[in-house]
Amino acid sequence: MDIRSVTLFSDPDFPAAKMADFFTAVQFAFPYPLQSTRLATPAFPEWWPDDVHGETQIQQYAQQAAQQWQEAGANYISLGPVQLPHDTRWIDKIPALLAATDVLFATVEIANTQGQIDTARCQQTAALIKTVSQILPNGFGNLYLAALANCAPGSPFFPVAYHQGGPAHFAIAVESADLALQAVQAATSLDEARQNLVNAIETAAFRLTLTAQKLADEYGILFSGIDFSLAPFPTDDKSLGGALEALGLPYLGSAGSLFAAGFVAEAIARANFPSCGFSGLMLPVLEDSVLAGRAAEGVLNVQDLLSYSAVCGVGLDTIPLPGDVSEGALTAVLLDVAMLASRLNKPLTARLMPLPGLAAGDPVTFDFPYFADSRVMGIAGGRLAGLLMQGAQLSVNPVKSDK
Repeated sequence: MDIRSVTLFSDPDFPAAKMADFFTAVQFAFPYPLQSTRLATPAFPEWWPDDVHGETQIQQYAQQAAQQWQEAGANYISLGPVQLPHDTRWIDKIPALLAATDVLFATVEIANTQGQIDTARCQQTAALIKTVSQILPNGFGNLYLAALANCAPGSPFFPVAYHQGGPAHFAIAVESADLALQAVQAATSLDEARQNLVNAIETAAFRLTLTAQKLADEYGILFSGIDFSLAPFPTDDKSLGGALEALGLPYLGSAGSLFAAGFVAEAIARANFPSCGFSGLMLPVLEDSVLAGRAAEGVLNVQDLLSYSAVCGVGLDTIPLPGDVSEGALTAVLLDVAMLASRLNKPLTARLMPLPGLAAGDPVTFDFPYFADSRVMGIAGGRLAGLLMQGAQLSVNPVKSDK
């Protein structure tokens, strides 16, 4: 198990010296390897200077801000979402922001935490995804962009991370798919596998919490919890897909996969630890060797992954799509994510990656240590039409409110 990130949530004017001292202290404080230190600000339309507009000015300001935060110890920075009340002009700024540097992340809210879905915002986000796919020749720009549905502040994983505002706090995001794989491999029954995982999570979380609380006391920054989503790394021994298959699936994508995903997610919920964020399953296709392999074989598709999100997950993450995927098809996927998140009252994200020049079934290879090789996935169906393409803001009641 590794720590994916220690994420500091603060206003953008948080003292640089204090940030630097804190990030320096966390580097070797924990009993597990730390991959990165990250900063999450409030929604950037709330603090972005009024006089910074136009592509050149946006890029210059973004580069300066990123450099200051990097010098204070932040490896990556999440700028906070364009939320439903924000004007669409803020969405228009995102391509320039992401083109300015490779350390800034941005998000767009398509459904809020009060059960409101904006179908026009889904269309606007689809257009943004297409635009961002052209920033770099290989489409890598969308690694730094996600759509958010029912996502509250305070999750330490990127790109979803953002600060509510007010006093600074920090949280821990772990990379722990190997714990699930080990728990299943050591078990002779489902009950034993579940208890193995609960025990492993609680043991690791206890050790993390001890260190985190000491840091909180020393630096006067509140510790707000651990997101124990079972995030993978693209090797078979750290594959969440491998853990699900180890339960007895012939392959991920077969019947029984949803049960397996729900079973592991429910085990996480049983564990006693200071939880924040998703604390569920993370099924990013390109970050997991088994998921990437099953997608390449054509036995795991986008609809499968979305259905698993109903019982476990984070949503659709690092999904390689055809470069010519239509805005309508992307909108359809975002509408599905928004409705699923709102009806089930759970946080979901969509990080969709159209890859220029590639078609469904084409091989996908990135020179990036956190991605596995795969193939481009298609989206079922054609373009939306009719009422679904009319912009609307809808209030959606969660399932438990139906009766």
